[in-house]
Amino acid sequence: MTANRSPEDIAHMRAALGLAARGLGRVWPNPAVGCVIVAGGEVAGRGWTQAGGRPHAETEALARAGAAARGATAYVTLEPCAHHGKTPPCTEALIAAGVARAVVAVRDPDPRVSGSGIARLKAAGIAVEQGLLEKEAAELNAGFFSRIEKGRPLVALKLATTLDGRIATAAGESRWITGPAARAQTHRLRAQHDALLVGAATVIADDPDLTCRLPGLEGRSPVRVVIEGSQAIPQGAKLVATAKSRPTWLLRAVGRKDSPGPAGVETIEIEPGPGGRPAIAAALEVLGRRGITRLLVEGGGRLSATLLDAGLVDRLYWFHAPGVMGEAGIPAVEKLAAGTLTAMPRFERTGLQPFGDDIMETYRRRD
Repeated sequence: MTANRSPEDIAHMRAALGLAARGLGRVWPNPAVGCVIVAGGEVAGRGWTQAGGRPHAETEALARAGAAARGATAYVTLEPCAHHGKTPPCTEALIAAGVARAVVAVRDPDPRVSGSGIARLKAAGIAVEQGLLEKEAAELNAGFFSRIEKGRPLVALKLATTLDGRIATAAGESRWITGPAARAQTHRLRAQHDALLVGAATVIADDPDLTCRLPGLEGRSPVRVVIEGSQAIPQGAKLVATAKSRPTWLLRAVGRKDSPGPAGVETIEIEPGPGGRPAIAAALEVLGRRGITRLLVEGGGRLSATLLDAGLVDRLYWFHAPGVMGEAGIPAVEKLAAGTLTAMPRFERTGLQPFGDDIMETYRRRD
């Protein structure tokens, strides 16, 4: 049954979506889910998926609601699970608590759930309505959906450029093209993603930390992933020095023997693609199998072009600084294979937001 779109239902589901967003970047391989329990028109309990993917949102909300959950309405951003995993099914928790009505935003694409959670609730006599704010809920968990349906994480490419699309001077100077407000937003994006991918050339040129350094969010740094090209990561790189305290993965082509992997960094072998580098599609599949649902890419022009050419960029975060560098500057995207307007990668803009003097535009891949 389609969900009732009363103002109250919409408000409670929006609140559940806000709770779910708290889990982004922290709950992989699980989805980020929010749940609100409402009894007698009042919120009795709220919950969201906890770090590491459990406890689940429903059990958190039910625990806070206590006895008030009996006869209440549960607003859940994703279909409750109906299978036994590392935690009991959330459907059983909702049934045992005596919930009378469940409003579900979007169905779970996981074959272990997909429709069975809703069917189980209905079989127990709970009135179930689905589809309320479905588009928003699907977007929030687009990474989880991508891993289940495509076998790879959602790929978000972040670029910070001049107005004419340059990321550095001819000499390689790039700090700082954008201002402090835009850089702070980049750290927020890092906190919302499971993993952060760069090319080895970026590590060699910039020696980045690739962490989230906003006050209060330091513990939400993503897994750091480096895809190796023809050059090896220096043993003295910051990523290597801090690998014992922050998970760091190196993707390198199968059979490469010319240099050992950096000490402390987990080396993952990937089938080689063009030029002997790790095949990008295979690399993303490996990350998906490891549970990564949301991947933020902050690589250089070659990595950006490789992903765009392969049609593997799902979202774009493009920061524009109010300056022009000219032809001598290094482009954000190297040469693409597309030689015609109809063949070039296409996106639709979904947002525009100022950060100080800079602008961040967000895009979704146009299928």
